[in-house]
Amino acid sequence: MNDDTTGQPSDAASRHTPVLLQRCLDLLAPAFDVESPVLVDSTLGMGGHTEGVLKAFPHVRVVGLDRDTQALELAGRRLAPFGDRFTGVHAIYDEINDVLDRLGIPGVQGVLMDLGVSSLQLDERERGFSYSADAPLDMRMDATTGQTAADVLNTYDERELARILRVYGEERFAPRIARAIVAQRARRPLERTGELVSIVRANIPAATRKTGGNPAKRTFQALRIEVNGEIEVLERALPQSIEALAVGGRIVVEAYHSLEDRAVKRALAVGATSSAPPDLPVEPETHAPFLRLVTRGAEEADEAELAHNPRSQSVRLRAAERVRPTPDHLKPRQTGRRAA
Repeated sequence: MNDDTTGQPSDAASRHTPVLLQRCLDLLAPAFDVESPVLVDSTLGMGGHTEGVLKAFPHVRVVGLDRDTQALELAGRRLAPFGDRFTGVHAIYDEINDVLDRLGIPGVQGVLMDLGVSSLQLDERERGFSYSADAPLDMRMDATTGQTAADVLNTYDERELARILRVYGEERFAPRIARAIVAQRARRPLERTGELVSIVRANIPAATRKTGGNPAKRTFQALRIEVNGEIEVLERALPQSIEALAVGGRIVVEAYHSLEDRAVKRALAVGATSSAPPDLPVEPETHAPFLRLVTRGAEEADEAELAHNPRSQSVRLRAAERVRPTPDHLKPRQTGRRAA
């Protein structure tokens, strides 16, 4: 079955293989050993992880969030056979508490985050996420709102462009690329991904271009993160998602670059570390950890997973379980929620 306008399959299952699905199911399973458990799939995408949960755990309800309306439509079709066990919501995952409040859900048993760009966004050429095909410079995960990559490239000053490429893309040649972008747009605004690829390629030394894949990869990553505010959203969403967990609930996060993984590691460490001053002879209960880490560091894809799903190459998976309510002094601001 094909999509009439793109020539791509419109069936979500044929377009998306969820990363580390069985490991995610195994990590979430202990949290679902209660009556009427609820999982929030914070990054629904095309619904692969949610479908796996709904099949493996017939008593679980899933609330799926995504800012991408096209993904919601495709996932909705894929998950329609599960009826009211699935609820799709057009929302960014830092809105998790507002969504749960609207649905009347006081606490959930699981939160799953599969971060970064989705298979759908990479495969849809006209959305501009991929450096391998010429397309408009868009890169918005929610195509209905917000600035595009073209807006960033044509309006940010040279210093800010260099900062974005260096911090979000870890691009060594960020100043040189930013300077070339500003020089190019003085002649004509940048509109197409192919133009950006050419600029990047011309400003990375030939010796460097021989390794590491497409030289535009880091620049495209940086622009996508900036356009969608991904790091800021993630840093807001993590404490709120932890706060949404009932005691015994688990959060599982799949990150795909070091900035994401560091943010996840920091957020989980806050809950898994005592907040008591180190010189106290006895730890007050209010300062005891409220999370327990259930992975040892960040787990990576094994050879079997890589063979099955090449897009799992850069995944870093971390998980934690809530063991008690969050102490008042560590509650995130303006969540309006308490752990069940």
